[in-house]
Amino acid sequence: MPIDRDTIEKNLRLHVDRLAGLIGPRTLSKPKTIQATIGYIEGQWSEMGYRHSRECYDAMGDEATNLIVECPGTKRPDEIVLLGAHYDTVFSTPGADDNASAVAVLIEVSRLLREHSGKRTARFVAFACEEPPYFNMDSMGSQHHARLSRQCGDNIVGMLCLEMVGYYSLTKGSQTVPPGIPKWMHRFFPQRGNFLAAVGNIPSWKLCWRFRRGFKRGTRRMPLFSICLPEKIHEIRLSDNSSFWDQGYPALMLTDTSFLRNPNYHQVTDTPDTLDYPRMTEVTLGVASAMRKLLG
Repeated sequence: MPIDRDTIEKNLRLHVDRLAGLIGPRTLSKPKTIQATIGYIEGQWSEMGYRHSRECYDAMGDEATNLIVECPGTKRPDEIVLLGAHYDTVFSTPGADDNASAVAVLIEVSRLLREHSGKRTARFVAFACEEPPYFNMDSMGSQHHARLSRQCGDNIVGMLCLEMVGYYSLTKGSQTVPPGIPKWMHRFFPQRGNFLAAVGNIPSWKLCWRFRRGFKRGTRRMPLFSICLPEKIHEIRLSDNSSFWDQGYPALMLTDTSFLRNPNYHQVTDTPDTLDYPRMTEVTLGVASAMRKLLG
């Protein structure tokens, strides 16, 4: 079947517009925005024919909800490949890149994989409460899910965390290097913010290699910069991937590198019109291809 990039791009624009344009800041302190977001994501999955579930828990006195779709594998159903993205924002931003872009890609990847029967189980999760004041706390949605997965004995063989995947620039010098990277290594890092980064900790190197191979099969148009670094490099722990590292699971953060590139990070200017939807389309195709490879 030929790839319909136009439809994917149209859908991505729609998702970001609904989440960041229509709903706006998505926080537990504004319950109606969270309910609208949950309704939108579940509505998309229902239209695809997916059966979804809610994972509700206490987040500093409020009820928070992770949204889950799970498709059992045909030969190794006990092995799980998880693709996730957080749907909340900080109070001050409509959150187009952070993190409506990632939720949009999550939805479209799940759509592309609707008819895929993998050997392993596919799990799609929209996480609550990634942003402050919940970040790095037990009430963080991914912390709750990863901890519960470990307690249940879930064999998550790979977790892919979508974290800000919509902002790109071709300008030289538009990409900065994480402050924790030694200066002698800077020359190995890109200077233009035109790529998607796949970042793992050292134990996740095999997952990183397999993801890269699968991603490249899906798109030749989107540069991919993949790297595994020690967790003492603080910047690589700033999203939901770190929750799974804490439980001993291999995980990658897939990102446009956030504040290392995007000047609209956590600002009122993080609006739908600032994103690059053709490149988000390529990210969608690459991640879907990588998921197929990981699922088998």
